[in-house]
Parts: sequence; structure tokens; C-alpha cells
Amino acid sequence: MKWVAVFALLMSGASAQAQSADDTFAVPENCTLDLTVQMHSCQVANLYHCAGDAEGDRWISYADGEGEYFLSLIDHETRWLRSISLESGEIAELDEAASKDNASFSALLETGEDDYDFVTRNNFGETRRQIGRDWLTGETVTIDGKSMERADFTLETQDGEGNVIARRSGIQYIDRDLRVFFSGRESFQNPQGDNIETNDAPVTFSRKGDEGFGAAKPLFDCDMMMTALRPEDLY
Repeated sequence: MKWVAVFALLMSGASAQAQSADDTFAVPENCTLDLTVQMHSCQVANLYHCAGDAEGDRWISYADGEGEYFLSLIDHETRWLRSISLESGEIAELDEAASKDNASFSALLETGEDDYDFVTRNNFGETRRQIGRDWLTGETVTIDGKSMERADFTLETQDGEGNVIARRSGIQYIDRDLRVFFSGRESFQNPQGDNIETNDAPVTFSRKGDEGFGAAKPLFDCDMMMTALRPEDLY
């Protein structure tokens, strides 16, 4: 698992192009696509829900210039229920019994802040403890005509022995209706003290009927060399 990994991506050509049939996201059977988000750092996310999941559960598929590489499942409270790396085959799941304080989107909306301390375990036998805090800053931002609230965060990731393997802090944006977080600018620090600054902020939002809805390929920042964190670095 790439807990402190970064990736270098070099692509040529324009950063925006017409969407073809081969560029369309393949929605899983019995699932419904809700939103497509084009982001900085050459990434695109497709959010969908499925008939067999609990009410409020939502899947998020991430793709870069080389294709889909990561899936995450969150619930109505934005708890990280499951993550799947399509590259490594790793599957990480929430260990609710071992978690002291799960994330709560409701608490964030009601009080303006939310502390959490939860544990995930993967099919490689690894344990990760996530200790963090989200808080609303009171600032509202508009991206692609969509109004969202800024929520800053700090997060420390520990291994099963309590060793710190990553520290992160930065900006997020929340959508109260969808009950999801979108990433913004953030700082990542590994155990050696190396710092990485990233920006995966959303650029465009597309719903059913909008141009770009169901896009499978990213459009922005794909024509330059970049360093970025992937969502799998969260788990």
C-alpha cells in the first residue's frame, strides 16, 4: 500500500477535449450515477449509489490519465466503509468495533466541528488508525456555480503499532445535500519529515444532462508534470 507514495504523471496534448464513447464512465450494474467532478492534478471522480447498498451509501470512483485506479465507499455520515485499489488489489474496511470515534457529518453540520479516531484493516494484514479533526471555517466558496462551505482538517495516520506514518492538513469543501467532502489544497508529511503540497480541488461539476456527465478521463493539469497524493493515501 502506498501510504507515503506520490506519482509523477506526464501527458501531452490539450487539457480539455471532446468526450467520446471510449471516455464514458462504466456505471456498475444496478447503480445510478449522481455526479461527475473534474479536479485539478489530472483527476476525475464519479459519484454513484447502488441498489444493494444501505440508504445513504455512496461510491466514488477516481481516475487519472491512465484510467480508473481507486474506489471508495462512504455512508450517510461520510464514514470510510471500504476502499479498493484497482492497481494493487488491496481492500481496506472500517473496523467499527476497534474504532473509538467514527466520523460524523451530522456533528460537523450541527456543531461546526468533528473529531474522529477510527481503525481500518486491509486484506494484506495491515492496520491503520486515523486520528483527525474537521471544522467549518465559516467561509463559503463558489466553484463552477456551486456554493460550498470550507472545512479545514488535520489528520494523523498510525500503523498497528502506533507509529506515525503520515500527517496531513489542509482545505476541504463540503456539499450539504450530497453529504460529501471535496479535496482542496493540502500538505502531506511523511515520517522522514518530507512535505508535499497538493491541490486536488474540484474545477467542474456535471449532473445528468450536463456536458461532461459520466466522463471517465480527467481534463485539467494533464499536460504538465505534477506530484499529487491519491485518495488511497488516506486509508
